[in-house]
Amino acid sequence: MLALRLTRGTHPLVLARRLLVAAASAGVGFLLLCTLGHALGHPEQAPASTLRLLWCVLPLAATVQFAVAVARTDPSTRPRPGLSAIGLGPARLALLAAASTAVTCALGSAVALLLYLHLRGDLTGLPFDGAAAGLLAGDQPVPLAAVLTLLAVVPVTAAAAAALALRPRPAPPVSSEVSEASGEDETMPSGLPWGVALIAIGLAVETYAGRGGGGDGLPLPGRFDGSPAAVLAGWVLTAIGLATAGPALVHGCGRLLQTARPGAVRLLAGRVLMTESRRIGRPLGVVCAVLSGLLAAASLYGSDTGSDAFGPLTGLGATLILACTCATLLTAALESRQGRASVTEALLDAGAPPTALRTAALLRAGVLLAVFLPLTWAVGELAALPLKG
Repeated sequence: MLALRLTRGTHPLVLARRLLVAAASAGVGFLLLCTLGHALGHPEQAPASTLRLLWCVLPLAATVQFAVAVARTDPSTRPRPGLSAIGLGPARLALLAAASTAVTCALGSAVALLLYLHLRGDLTGLPFDGAAAGLLAGDQPVPLAAVLTLLAVVPVTAAAAAALALRPRPAPPVSSEVSEASGEDETMPSGLPWGVALIAIGLAVETYAGRGGGGDGLPLPGRFDGSPAAVLAGWVLTAIGLATAGPALVHGCGRLLQTARPGAVRLLAGRVLMTESRRIGRPLGVVCAVLSGLLAAASLYGSDTGSDAFGPLTGLGATLILACTCATLLTAALESRQGRASVTEALLDAGAPPTALRTAALLRAGVLLAVFLPLTWAVGELAALPLKG
C-alpha cells in the first residue's frame, strides 16, 4: 500500500520511467505467452518450444537491468533524515523499491495478458482476420497455471534484482573515506583482462561454430531459425566480456583526457569519467555488445537471400533488448549526474562558468564515442566474419 501511495505522488518524469519499465515488462510477457502458444499449437515440437523459451531470456535480462536502474534513481527509495525514526531504514527502503518494481512489472504483465487474449480472440473476436490465431494457438484452451507462472517471471525477477542491488552495504573503511574526500582514485577497475579474455573466447567459439557449419538451430520467436547454439553461446560470452571491460575502458578514457598537460576542463572531464567509471561502464559495455550483435546480424541477413529471416516476434525481442539497454545507459547517466549535483553546485558557487561544465560534458561524450564506436564495429565485424563463410 505504501508503494502505491508513493507511486501516486511521484514526479511525472519518474512515472514516465516506470511506465517504460511496464511497457518493457509487457513486451517480455507477450513473448513468453507467444512461446506458450507455440507449445500448445505444436505439442510434437517440445524441444523447439523449449529453445524459444530460452531465447526470451535475453529480453528478460535487458528488462530486469532497466528495472533495477530505474529503481536506483527513484527519489522515493533514497535514505533521508527522519525516515529511520518511523521504521523506514535502508533495509526497508530496499524492500519498498522491490515492491514498487514488482507492482510496475505486474502492470505490464497484465497488459501482455490482455493483448494475448485479444489476439487469440478470447475477448472480442479475432482481430486482423485471425492472422495471429495460428501463432498463438487460438483453438486451444489457455492453461491458467502456465500463464500465471510465465507472467510472474518478470515481476519476481525484477523485484529480487532490485532488492539485491539496493540492499544496505557496510560502511567503507576510514582510509577509503579519506581517499574519496581528497579526490584520489588510485584504483583502475580490474575487469579489463577478464573482459578481453571473455571477448576472445566468445569470438573463438563463434569462429569454431561458423567453420563447423552444422549444429541444431536455436529458433527465435517468429522466424530466424538458422543460428547454431554455439554462435549464441559465443555472442553471450562476448557480451559478458564487453560488460566486464566497460568500467576499465571508461576509466582509461578518463586518464586519456588528463594526459599531455591538461587544462581545467580536461581535468574535470577526466576526473568525472574516472569517478563514474563503475556506474556507467557496465551499461555502456552492454549497449556496445547489443549494437555489435545487431551489426553482425545485419551483415549476415541483410542480403536478399536473408531478407525473410526475421519475423515480427523476432523484431519485438530485438527492439526490447536495444531499447532497454539504451534506456539503462541513459538512466545510469542520469544517476551519475544526480550523484555529482553537489559538486556541480559547488563549482558554480566558486565562479566556474557554465560553459566550462558543458564543454567538459561534451568532452566526456566525445572520448567515449571515439573509443566505443570503433570497438563496437570491430566486434560486430569479427563476429560476422567467420559466419559468412
